[in-house]
Amino acid sequence: MIMTDTQSRTVWPAEASTAQLVSQMTEQVSTLVRDELALARVEMVEKGKRAGTGAGLLGGAGVLAMYGVGALLVTIGAALAVVWPAWLAALVVTVVVFALAGVAALLGKKQVQQAVPPAPTAAVDSSKRDVDAVKAAVRDGRHG
Repeated sequence: MIMTDTQSRTVWPAEASTAQLVSQMTEQVSTLVRDELALARVEMVEKGKRAGTGAGLLGGAGVLAMYGVGALLVTIGAALAVVWPAWLAALVVTVVVFALAGVAALLGKKQVQQAVPPAPTAAVDSSKRDVDAVKAAVRDGRHG
């Protein structure tokens, strides 16, 4: 049973002409494509909102961690200054911090290069299922 959106009436395949069936198929494919695009847009908006909230929280955590690391470095420098001259303790802490920054930068660069652009996976999967269903219907229609 095939329903048309514009007339809300049932057209049985045996009663419908080829032109009517092609017209109905065109309308249904057009509706399907619009619906899939709307699904993709909704999914990307939702992902964008979550990513924005997560980025804000991560930024705040980063600022707090930076202050914590600063306090820890001062503590380490003060502890080393007990056994070494203050300038040597400060130099050792500075060299270690720059070495860690270099390692973090290299690891971060590698992660950015491996990142893939976000995609509306649910919409893509749904579209693939729709295409497979249409292919199966066309194949069954030819052999049936």
